[in-house]
Amino acid sequence: MTRIALGLSYDGSSWQGWQTQPHGQTVQDTLEAALGQFSGTGSSLPTVCAGRTDTGVHAAMQVIHLDTHLDRRVESWVRGVNAFLPASISVHWAQEVSDEFHARFSARSRRYVYLLWRGRVRPALWARRAGWCFQPLDVPAMRQAAQALLGEHDYSSFRSAQCQARHPVRTMSRLDIAERGDFLVITLQANAFLHHMVRNIMGALVQIGQGREPVAWMARLLAARDRRLGAPTFAPDGLYLSAIEYPQDFSLPELDGGSTFLAPFTSAEHL
Repeated sequence: MTRIALGLSYDGSSWQGWQTQPHGQTVQDTLEAALGQFSGTGSSLPTVCAGRTDTGVHAAMQVIHLDTHLDRRVESWVRGVNAFLPASISVHWAQEVSDEFHARFSARSRRYVYLLWRGRVRPALWARRAGWCFQPLDVPAMRQAAQALLGEHDYSSFRSAQCQARHPVRTMSRLDIAERGDFLVITLQANAFLHHMVRNIMGALVQIGQGREPVAWMARLLAARDRRLGAPTFAPDGLYLSAIEYPQDFSLPELDGGSTFLAPFTSAEHL
């Protein structure tokens, strides 16, 4: 049995999230069916991912692994599986890894990027690929409030009622808010995220930016550990899983999809 790791991207607009569902309209179901066609068995090949994304959420870099008896060249996994995938899902690389590698549990951190369009009119060309706020936003206030979320905390106030995580404690190492013309680019990095955690944080940041809540509200909300006190869950449209960090011992290929797809928004040279 060989363990294969794959790096992929997808436009989540037309999918009901990553995780397999009875209706089959998910990224995982579609990928596993393509893997089954590629293998010639006709049966889906089970996969494990680094981070399960919600309905409508995109991935510039998702990492999965699977175990198989199939003997194929690395490049064959890329081109062969892509031949059975729709245009909205692409495999970028493949690599044989040791049994010690686990797409989810070996990951040290995940990074998400949220693209938020600030404009009076909804952005037709960015429909389902960027969030939208037509009201002016106080960006310095949002940045100040974001600092309260850094470090290790109980994030129950930003956790969906459907979250299946064993505990709500996570460590947030980065929460940056950059301005790129009419866009705000919010970058969040943590060891792991709870269900709807990023979108609930976005909702709180936008409320503060709109002046509906003071800067100090973010710290109070975090300390309350009560989702009922938080802001509405923000739209999934502008949310991208952009990078996964693994120990260097695994020597995986590119793990930062943001360096390619989101470079105009995230690279220092575009500041």
